[in-house]
Amino acid sequence: MTTRPRQRARRSVAVLATLVAGAVLVGCSESPETGDQGFVGAEGIVNTLDPGARQQPGEVAGETLEGEQVSVEDYRGRIVVLNVWGSWCPPCRAEAPDLAEAATELAKDDVAFLGINTRDASQDQGLAFQRRYDVPYPSLFDPSGRTLLAFAGTLNPSAIPSTVVLDEQGRVAASIVGPVPSRRTLVDLVEDVRG
Repeated sequence: MTTRPRQRARRSVAVLATLVAGAVLVGCSESPETGDQGFVGAEGIVNTLDPGARQQPGEVAGETLEGEQVSVEDYRGRIVVLNVWGSWCPPCRAEAPDLAEAATELAKDDVAFLGINTRDASQDQGLAFQRRYDVPYPSLFDPSGRTLLAFAGTLNPSAIPSTVVLDEQGRVAASIVGPVPSRRTLVDLVEDVRG
């Protein structure tokens, strides 16, 4: 008689372990719509750099989702917030309202925002995302993720979403690897960079 409850308990543990493993794999598995994109699912990790440790990223330039040419150099002398995102990425969708609100709030302080749309198959996907979340700033269309190489040593190329704050000299001053924890966190981070 005591064997059956133990067998049931073992079976329950095995089923639970299988479900947990399945849930973990689903978060990183290949989707029929997007392929194996990979994204960071945890709350973002905030990193700041002292002014003496800041360095220039590589070139960040290209064509926006709307077909305009843009470069980070266009914003020299201003703090720039760069956000790496993809329309296929659930954490990107979750953080989009906070980023849009922060961009609107910080516009009065002449802070520039620029997105980097990565791994989307077409510009239409990124444009639909921008409309849905009322994103008030442009985004580079970077389906291959090549632009992320500009941040070697700062960002992991598979860390999507990620956000980088450049100081007025165009140097990497701070980063958030993973989703922006909140609008307030990003606004405070930009204010800290401004000093």
